[in-house]
Amino acid sequence: MHTSTRTDPHAGTDTDPESASDGDCEPESGSVSHTPRSSTIEPEDAEIDRIASFLRDAVADADADGVVINMSGGLDSTVTAALAVEALGPERVYGLILPCNKIGALHARDAEGLADALGIEHDTIHIQPLFAAFGSVAPDRFDLHDEPVLTGNAIARLRMTIAYLAANATDCLVCGTTNRSERLLGYTTKHGDGAADILPIGDLYKTEVRVLAAALDVPEFVVEKPPTAGFLPGQRDVDDLGAPYEVIDAVLRAAVDEGVGNAATDADADPVAIAERVASRA
Repeated sequence: MHTSTRTDPHAGTDTDPESASDGDCEPESGSVSHTPRSSTIEPEDAEIDRIASFLRDAVADADADGVVINMSGGLDSTVTAALAVEALGPERVYGLILPCNKIGALHARDAEGLADALGIEHDTIHIQPLFAAFGSVAPDRFDLHDEPVLTGNAIARLRMTIAYLAANATDCLVCGTTNRSERLLGYTTKHGDGAADILPIGDLYKTEVRVLAAALDVPEFVVEKPPTAGFLPGQRDVDDLGAPYEVIDAVLRAAVDEGVGNAATDADADPVAIAERVASRA
């Protein structure tokens, strides 16, 4: 594991919440609800309608007043917020912007502007003092100062704690922003960004989220941002994962959705060659 990755060693993959059975799968997998996976993304307008309907049904079934979304200024949280506004109206969507370092503060300004554009209520809370207090009471044996993975995962869990505090206080659901690519790779923090009540884009690959962004009029600068967990200066998902999402999604789609990956279970098969062959289709 690279030191800059946000992957939680305790996080797993999950393709179907009904089949998840224990803590090695997606956090709270028995209660997290996401739209069922279709073989391919629908035409953009139909896909937006499908997800919006899912959101309305989930909120109604829970007898909730709306949703709470942690907004980072990145693609996934912006698309999720836009979908929530499409489904529920801006008055039923609340955004939390929770920077914890200088990198996060830069993206927080983008998130504030995006929340304003969507017309949703939002608050910005700089959680560095909260994390510092947390670190001050942690046992000395758990050094958080030079461990970006431990630090990043702890910050992600603090953010989700605040989101659930807000949701509990306002009778809302926590609306997660994790996409299918991250879920299948385990590239999330258990009980952090991987935890939520509902995952509107949980069945969409990262590249599909980008397609939907255009239909939702998400600003181009958001779409073009290099995906990053924001733990360290210059950290990018592509460096942690070893390939861009265009390649990763093609491999995952073939392996998971089309079953090509079954060949890799053969001891004589060359998984690298299989991945390269599949990636050439991207």
